[in-house]
Amino acid sequence: MNTRNNLIVFIFIFLCSCSQLYAQKTGKYVNLFMGTSGDNGQVDPAACVPYGMVRICPDSKPRSHSGYDFAVDSISGFSVNRLSGIGCGGNGGNLSIKPCAGNLGLKIQKTTESASPGYYKTGLTNGLITEFTATQQVAVEKYHYPKGQEALMTLNVGSAFNTVYDAGYEIVSARELKGYVWAGTTCDAGKYKIYFNLSTSRDFKKVSGTKKMLELSFGMGDGAPVEVRIALSPIDTKTAAMENGRISKLSFNKVKAQAAQQWEDLLGRVKVSGGTDEQRILFYTSLYRVFLSPVNTTSADQRFFATDGTIQEAKDFTYYSSWSMWDSYRTKFPMITLLDPPGMRGMCKSLSRLYVYGKQPWATAFESTPTVRTEHTISVLLDAYRKGITDIDLPLAYPGLKREADSLERKRPDQVLEASIDLWAMGKIAEIEGKPKDALKYGEQSKKLFDEVWNLYLKNVDASFGKMRSSGLYQGTKWQYRWALPQYLDRMTLTFEGKERLGKELAYYFDHHFYNQGNEVGIHAPFIFNRLGRPDLAQKTVRNLLTREVKHLYGGNAEYAKPIYSKIFKNDPVGFLPEMDEDDGTMSGWYTFAAMGLFPLVVGEPSYEITSPLFDHIEIRPVNGKAIKIKVINRHSLDDQIKSITFNGSQINDFRIDHNALTQGGELCLEY
Repeated sequence: MNTRNNLIVFIFIFLCSCSQLYAQKTGKYVNLFMGTSGDNGQVDPAACVPYGMVRICPDSKPRSHSGYDFAVDSISGFSVNRLSGIGCGGNGGNLSIKPCAGNLGLKIQKTTESASPGYYKTGLTNGLITEFTATQQVAVEKYHYPKGQEALMTLNVGSAFNTVYDAGYEIVSARELKGYVWAGTTCDAGKYKIYFNLSTSRDFKKVSGTKKMLELSFGMGDGAPVEVRIALSPIDTKTAAMENGRISKLSFNKVKAQAAQQWEDLLGRVKVSGGTDEQRILFYTSLYRVFLSPVNTTSADQRFFATDGTIQEAKDFTYYSSWSMWDSYRTKFPMITLLDPPGMRGMCKSLSRLYVYGKQPWATAFESTPTVRTEHTISVLLDAYRKGITDIDLPLAYPGLKREADSLERKRPDQVLEASIDLWAMGKIAEIEGKPKDALKYGEQSKKLFDEVWNLYLKNVDASFGKMRSSGLYQGTKWQYRWALPQYLDRMTLTFEGKERLGKELAYYFDHHFYNQGNEVGIHAPFIFNRLGRPDLAQKTVRNLLTREVKHLYGGNAEYAKPIYSKIFKNDPVGFLPEMDEDDGTMSGWYTFAAMGLFPLVVGEPSYEITSPLFDHIEIRPVNGKAIKIKVINRHSLDDQIKSITFNGSQINDFRIDHNALTQGGELCLEY
């Protein structure tokens, strides 16, 4: 009887521990200050929800690309939007509030600063405490003024990180403002216009103002905070007011709790055990940053602002905007496809509509929110479709897809390679759409372009291969662009009469530190080892990049003056390499995939390369999907090599697993 009781107790404790693992909060592992210092990531600790149009944060003075720099305590104010880790000076920075007179300086008290998913708080040198949270379209801001101090506030309607073409406001009542700002997208390549509705919890009086600046007084501080709510809409001020009205009965704390829960629901789709605390922090912080964009710009009554300047109805989907595809198509969108298929469906339907209402390689004159660029949309649509997200309106987009494929830039060698990637994807989409002539045309064009660049520039390695921008390449070396199209490894190996020589050259590439994590051109290269018959080198290389100090020769745009010996990802405000932009979820997507031991080597192929994960047990639960378990067996050190792989009991010999099989659920066992 004792044995039976002991067994029951053991089973009960085991089940409870498993349940506790799954119920464990993931938000506590998100360090929003990682990578926020200087030019080491260009990210920020803004308060927001997943895919939120609103991202509230201090704007440092001087500011970084995202507005915020951990190393700078002076601020110009708190603005309501920004993009994470992008180049060209950043984008956003609208509707900045400085809680003091406009001519006064203001600093953060760094020891009081804190942030968590959906929330930011800090004290200021003028005695204020500020708190921020958000919904999809509304910034909820709370300002605690000291008793006996006049509660002054300066609103800069014309604040922006790029050119401001126009801005204006109207005082509706003693507690309401409305207006707009019209500004440039990233690099001023396009334009966006945001309408706003601002409401306050106390009456204000206008102290002074110009067309774009307004100084307000809320009287003497009495201990109660002044709450400001700024609702955004790309449609009009009436729609912005509607968004504000929808949450008028929700308290600050309720909005904050809802924001935290939205993040928990999303991040909790992956549970990990094993590894170190630092690895868990790096993992969940990276996963968090994958889901900052694109931005849900759909109104509550299902309307969206299209890129031809018209208002359209989103009948059965959510419309998204704010793209940076060239940077993020390799990792970010495949991660969203894996963990959030319904969200990815809406994104793909939105991308399809760009081909109907207007699409430029960067941005149009009628964007609904700050954005960057849209290259490689063809590849993103193919990838989602082949991974089971088929309701994405490809027939609607097809004529526009063809126009884009026929007009891809091909002036520089890197542009030719980028065109080859999308032409390859276009050929596959033509097959899906039953267009055999198009499939042949684009497939052959892709091969021809690749072969031309490979044979002329990349086949025979010489001394010029290590030089940044050699042969006119953009932000990369010949070594790095050499691995740009892993879908054509067969064509590369044919010129060498087999895989062995190419595998040796890839090993040489890593042994001599020509790899550059600071830019996207070749961040998939470690996983190519699997397809060259060297999974041992794939595991070793990925492990080193994830966990160890390695030698780095290159920044994002040029060689370093001196090589840098450092970990690439660190749980620190200086969290990335110098000049290494996070690029709107690109590097974070790389880290999370690599840490899970899965990687989408070819965007458009529904498979993952398998390497050694950082954690002993990983459970992935996509929304509306079946649980995927990754289990490590008999591993004593991260240096150990995988000896055998099974999925649901069936042997895997090529270190690759099909996405559609994986998402049917089951157990992937890695035995060491």
